[in-house]
Amino acid sequence: MSDKDTATLLKEVSAELVRVSDDFTKKAETAMTEVKKAGKLADETKAAVDEMATKQTELVGIVDALKVQLGEVEQRSVRRPGRESGNSIKTIGAQMVADGEKLKAFAASLQGGQRLNISISDVQNALISSDIGEGIVEPQRLPGIDVMPKHRLFIRDLIAPGRTGSPAIFWVQQTGFVNNAAVVAENTKKPESTISFDSKITAVATIAHLFKASKQILDDFAQLQSTVDAEMRYGLKFAEEQEILFGDGTGVHLEGIVPQAQAFDPAFTVEFQTPIDDLRLAMLQSQLARLPADGFVLHFIDWAKIELTKNQVGDYVLANPLRLAGPTLWGLPIVATDVPEFESEFLTGPFKTGAQLFDREDANVVISTENNDDFEKNMVTIRCEERAALAVKRPEGFVTGTFSS
Repeated sequence: MSDKDTATLLKEVSAELVRVSDDFTKKAETAMTEVKKAGKLADETKAAVDEMATKQTELVGIVDALKVQLGEVEQRSVRRPGRESGNSIKTIGAQMVADGEKLKAFAASLQGGQRLNISISDVQNALISSDIGEGIVEPQRLPGIDVMPKHRLFIRDLIAPGRTGSPAIFWVQQTGFVNNAAVVAENTKKPESTISFDSKITAVATIAHLFKASKQILDDFAQLQSTVDAEMRYGLKFAEEQEILFGDGTGVHLEGIVPQAQAFDPAFTVEFQTPIDDLRLAMLQSQLARLPADGFVLHFIDWAKIELTKNQVGDYVLANPLRLAGPTLWGLPIVATDVPEFESEFLTGPFKTGAQLFDREDANVVISTENNDDFEKNMVTIRCEERAALAVKRPEGFVTGTFSS
């Protein structure tokens, strides 16, 4: 039986199966009505229902067998396109030239921006080399794209969010507070407290990067486009984290938190002081400044050392390898970073109330063919950028320092 006959027979048997199934459903409904009225099913009705059920089962088996047969034919045609029939394989160029009428009409009326669509009857044939020897297996395409490992960035999540529509933000920073509140007698002068402020102007900084890519690659693989988007946004966030932490405020840089934070100066020390003690004493220093800390920032290596701290009998002090919880210490969230400059150091403070990040332009990805010689080389330039300004409103509440050995 030819492939065409198999497909035709499958279509006819499938239609017959649908008809028999409809009749069987109607007969079953009639039988149910009969049982409700008479309390039992007549022998004639039972025989008719059984006959329809048997016929339906036979048709289902035939349809399944035909589908298997047709599937095997399709798989052979995919594995060896054009060879079983003896036909030669045409390349895409050959198929394009074969459609001569369209090509002639296009050449006669060539205009700027005009595009010609050529119908390619069998792109699969054109994509497989025609000189592959018998028995050689075509290469297998592995799913997905192998990307570089990354970690989530949480430093932005600690800081209060904000928006701005200007190229710079004007804000007021509290620089001091002398509290002289006290109990006073009637008809006496009340004590005077002092709060000092300083006006600040912070320019919106632009963080961006770009790279080149082949236009054909991005056109052909939608998955690659989304991967490029994600990778570029990640690179942007990594640079943003460095600026939020260590920006020196010169030129176009943000004025980061660490350069403005107070040096670690504990109110007291403890015997055999460890990094865990350092973080608790830094919390105390923020509390004494009347700005309670709400998070820690430290390097991945330092956080691993803290988690692996053991007592004298070898038990973990903080970590439980069998039940790993979220990174927290002294009730505050831990933000681990791999910024190299931050190893052996820490930062704590009132991130939600003491700092605010104002977004002027959210992270976005733009693709253009009009950069340099992109049009000539059929390349595209992909740019990812964002604009933001950082306001550290209460720098005295932030504490930074190095861990004790």
